[in-house]
Amino acid sequence: MSTGPREIVTPFRPIPLDVPDGMAPNEFFNSTENLNDLMHNNGLLMNPENLLLYRKALGHSTEFDTSIIYNTSRTVLNPLGRPVRRTQVPDAVKHVWNRMNQVLIDDMVEQFPEPDRALILAGEASLDATWPLTSPGVPSIRMLHNHFMVFSMDDLRAAKLADPDNPNLTDGGQHSLFQAYMNGVYRRFFDEALDLDILELADADESTLMLTGYPQGLPCWKIRGGVDALKDPRFWREYDLILEGFLDFYRTFFSQVSTRNAPMPRDIFFPEAVENVLLFDNDFLKTAKKVRDQCIHDPKYANSIRWQPAFKQLIYRNDAGELIVTISQNSIGNAITELLGVVVKRVPDADAYAVREPALLERLLAVRSRLIEADLGDGIATAQWAAD
Repeated sequence: MSTGPREIVTPFRPIPLDVPDGMAPNEFFNSTENLNDLMHNNGLLMNPENLLLYRKALGHSTEFDTSIIYNTSRTVLNPLGRPVRRTQVPDAVKHVWNRMNQVLIDDMVEQFPEPDRALILAGEASLDATWPLTSPGVPSIRMLHNHFMVFSMDDLRAAKLADPDNPNLTDGGQHSLFQAYMNGVYRRFFDEALDLDILELADADESTLMLTGYPQGLPCWKIRGGVDALKDPRFWREYDLILEGFLDFYRTFFSQVSTRNAPMPRDIFFPEAVENVLLFDNDFLKTAKKVRDQCIHDPKYANSIRWQPAFKQLIYRNDAGELIVTISQNSIGNAITELLGVVVKRVPDADAYAVREPALLERLLAVRSRLIEADLGDGIATAQWAAD
């Protein structure tokens, strides 16, 4: 069987939502009214921390597909002022968020125990509006949310090979930029900045999915202790360290792209590593010069740059059944699944979705029960399901 990214077809039921005249779809989807619809038609669970578990109506998968969104639509009316990454979430909210993540991932592993039959992944992507708001792919809901999904490996094996030049798979050029010119300094920086006990750097054979050949060239960390380690708060602190290290690298690099010999950005998490590794590394600085020069002479290229940190961070299960953490820079329109070589083609097909919906809802309601039992929220009633 050929190794390569797969394009999987996922049916969905069209959503009967009318965008008001004069509003762009992304403007409406950022509104409180849209979040009300999401909660009342697809909401599964809500808690006092404003963490909302919901069924993905326009989902990636019909096996298992749900999200937790930090619903700040009523408490922060300015969409550009809402938390969009874990480092911006209050500690009390993050504590509950981590526990919900642990229960959901544990449930996915329990419901889908065989790695050769199911691809499991959970993670989040940056939702910063860090490119022009008129561009395609601007976040439809600018609030931090996690994705939890499962794909049938049989379906992936049967799926056609995706175009490897798909701009999402190539990460808009920025992934290749990091890997082609800064792979060594990227890894050295992580090695010096991070003090990890539960996360262990994995080699390519451990982290790469044999079917797709992804992720490609990214630093990956194996979770010592597997799913049980997610019950340890230390794991989530280390998970945050990975993100903080990535943010430091990204911010420092693009500050140098923007301004030659720029000072260290403010609020850096690992200032010593930034100073000792990044700001004295010739590969790092000459790559920043390469990008800066192209920005000066190519306005289209300059307009495509995401000057603020944009990322995808996820936990997934490898071929051996081990849990792996990785992180990558994000690009416009880039879905979290594509980091693992899975391109999702959504097609409107209410009949096909209806066939798969009962099993999907059974799984989602089962994990909701576990969350309720753990005092992580109260059930939401919709036209399709009760609150308990």
